[in-house]
Amino acid sequence: DLRPLDILSEVVPADRLAGGMRVFQVQGVRGFQLATSRPRALGFPASRLFVHCDCFPEEFSIIVTLRVLSVPTKRNEYIFTLMAEESPSMLVGLRYSLNKFHFLFWSQEHAGGWQTRVTFPNVSLSDNQWHTLILAVSGQSFSLTVDCGVPKDVVTETPFPASLSVKRANFYLGNRRRRKGVFTGLLRQLVLLPGADATPRICTAENFKEATLSVPAVLQDLPAKLARNEVLKYPYETDTKVTLGSRPPCTKQEKAQFWFNASRRGLYLCNGSAWISMLEVKQRLDYVEEYQNLVTNSETMGVEVFTIPKVGLFAATANRYTPPGSAIYKWTDGKFMPYQNIPTYQAQSWKYFTIGKKIFLAVANFEQDDRGQEFSVIYKWSRRKEKFVTYQRITTHSARDWEAFVIEGEAFLAVVNHREGNNHNIDSVIYRWNPRTGLFEANQTIPTSGAYDWEFFTVGPYSFLAVANTFNGTSTKIYSHIYIWLSGSFQLFQSILTFGAADWEVFHIGERFFLAVANSHSYDSRMPAPSNFYAINSSIYELNITAQMFVKFQDLLTYSALDWEFFSVGDDSFLVVANSFDGFTFSVNSIIYRWQGYEGFVAAHHLPTVGCRDWEAFHTAEGSYLLYSSAKEPLSKVLKLKTT
Repeated sequence: DLRPLDILSEVVPADRLAGGMRVFQVQGVRGFQLATSRPRALGFPASRLFVHCDCFPEEFSIIVTLRVLSVPTKRNEYIFTLMAEESPSMLVGLRYSLNKFHFLFWSQEHAGGWQTRVTFPNVSLSDNQWHTLILAVSGQSFSLTVDCGVPKDVVTETPFPASLSVKRANFYLGNRRRRKGVFTGLLRQLVLLPGADATPRICTAENFKEATLSVPAVLQDLPAKLARNEVLKYPYETDTKVTLGSRPPCTKQEKAQFWFNASRRGLYLCNGSAWISMLEVKQRLDYVEEYQNLVTNSETMGVEVFTIPKVGLFAATANRYTPPGSAIYKWTDGKFMPYQNIPTYQAQSWKYFTIGKKIFLAVANFEQDDRGQEFSVIYKWSRRKEKFVTYQRITTHSARDWEAFVIEGEAFLAVVNHREGNNHNIDSVIYRWNPRTGLFEANQTIPTSGAYDWEFFTVGPYSFLAVANTFNGTSTKIYSHIYIWLSGSFQLFQSILTFGAADWEVFHIGERFFLAVANSHSYDSRMPAPSNFYAINSSIYELNITAQMFVKFQDLLTYSALDWEFFSVGDDSFLVVANSFDGFTFSVNSIIYRWQGYEGFVAAHHLPTVGCRDWEAFHTAEGSYLLYSSAKEPLSKVLKLKTT
């Protein structure tokens, strides 16, 4: 019976891995890594292979596929041994050292009971590549073929014994029953083929370095689809690229490799073009620390953080005074550094958006320019200059905010007009992009009252636009409105009573949709003054699908709140509020609230701020950050979220 005898498969039980064995995948090929602590655990009786005969074959081939790590100059490592029970005698063995490969055998008749060693010099295996070796033995002739190259032939005085007894003998995988000399590389194939030279059978394969005669099932490729919805029967490991954040390339060359992102504690698999998340340890927000003091041109009314593909991360600050206008900063070596200055006129906010391959940045100017003209400006990114250049001017009236969105493939840009002279009850305008002219054109006007903010969002197939109305000339206790897109225009969907509303923030947690309003102050010229205009509740509303309306979910006490920002860390959700004034001082704590399920949002972190106007959350390879702008001093701050 000249079937291949798979030594590796004898060590691996049918339903699990043997103790002291791990499966690794390197260069798309799997192999065993052997532990050094329990060499005897990797053994089995020779009688399991030699069922009908107690003698080792007189002529045979041994096929080995392995991947060798660097080997010290004076060290030998054993691939396998066949040893007599309770005796130090090695009957048969394979080992290698630096640039040498050794076959050892015991010959009682011809060597006086001594071990014979056949050495093949100039065999270089320590290159971290897979290699297949074929050792063919017949009498005094020994031939070694490496990766189907030219055979190395050795003829010895002592022939391999014709009747080497294997009674009461054991095979040991990767060792000689001792810890010293244990194989440290990866083994994929170890086959004994009696009575034949295996070279012609192996060297017909195209990829001869990984050619197989017999490989344990655990090392074979996984089926494209598991038969049952279950975890892998045999877990395996693979070579990984370990990094503290920078994303390595993922091409066909890296396919099937893993990358461990140490900073995010995430494991990713390269599919040949992109890194696919396989496992990610969810982070938890521990505390917040000051990271960078960002000195600005003047007080900052708003900030926009955005990324230009293949260029970098930027922050645009809407600064109060001209000159010097507003600034754009670029994230460089872990900090925001000045990048470009743009003339603005008491800028209130920036909005970054794209249309196809075009990149835009729109500023909302609150005041007239030096010529008495009042307009806000859309800037376009010039790839040649690597700067933003003026693209389109649009007449506005004390503009507070821009909102960009797409509906049914068409691009829109909505401006919030705060007031015209002393009249706060004016129209705000929605512009539609004209692909033919390459310009924004007025599409719809919506009446607003001292409005501060637009917020666009979608729920399923429906598109919504919410406006934060702040002041109607006599009172801040007025309705803000939510509009729904129907039949080519926005129509009123719901009105919500607000108190000097300065911002809407939409977010969802799971399948639940929320809308948070930042109420800035409570004032009514017709009513007695309250004890504090500014210490009032801001509210969170949840969309009730059945009732088809937003209903109040939670009130949170705020101090002249001007902005909400939603962000997540791992599985946790947070809201941070911009508290700007408590009636006595602008040095007020802004607060991060953590989502606690049925408890709603609960205060988790108190952050000292001065005249806080706007919050922006952003992420880099190094971590997660918050940036806040101050409307009362020329200093904004970057805070780093420290996670555990």
